[in-house]
Amino acid sequence: MKKYTLLAALAFSALTVTATPKENTSQGNPQEMDKFITELMGKMTLHEKIGQLNLPVTGNIVTGQAKSSDVAGKIRNGEVGGLFNLKGVKNIREVQKLAVENSRLGIPLLFGMDVIHGYETVFPIPLALSCSWDMEAIEKSARIAAIESSADGICWTFSPMVDIRRDARWGRVSEGNGEDPFLGSAIAQAMIRGYQGKDMSANNEIMACVKHFALYGAGEAGRDYTRWI
Repeated sequence: MKKYTLLAALAFSALTVTATPKENTSQGNPQEMDKFITELMGKMTLHEKIGQLNLPVTGNIVTGQAKSSDVAGKIRNGEVGGLFNLKGVKNIREVQKLAVENSRLGIPLLFGMDVIHGYETVFPIPLALSCSWDMEAIEKSARIAAIESSADGICWTFSPMVDIRRDARWGRVSEGNGEDPFLGSAIAQAMIRGYQGKDMSANNEIMACVKHFALYGAGEAGRDYTRWI
């Protein structure tokens, strides 16, 4: 199987998760998907490829602001691959239309959000959930969050966080599952199953994003980052 770069993977995700351009008939066929992505990449300028890696933080902007903002102009120019923290299906639909109908290649956007302990239904913070050691309940909480957020247009969550807590003064302790690597890994698996389902084929599943890459939880003395990392 051909190994895609991060850029190709992101473009593929945008095309298959959020919406499907008219010319894309490749879903379900790996060879056709490979061909489609290769052809699409061949059509893109370097500027557009770099743009697919751009994920602006928009906040909860309304449609009118989205149409006239600098972010909207970048979307039209193919300089944005996704948006972070835009909430509301109406807002997301309007912004998606900008990308699909007004950009040169019509590549849909990814919409991500920190859905870390529920979306509309609020669950205990991850640190509190970890105290239960109840993987079934934790997976169910992620499943509910996926159903609710996907209905609102979100397709990507920045969760679960797998950092292992070393110092209780670290400000992001609440996002993780404590100081036990075994428990943290078990919870991460449960949450990913809840978010993504069995095969990502349903329309009420969202992509999980395991964070953070490495050593972020090693901060000391209450600092968000430690200089020696």
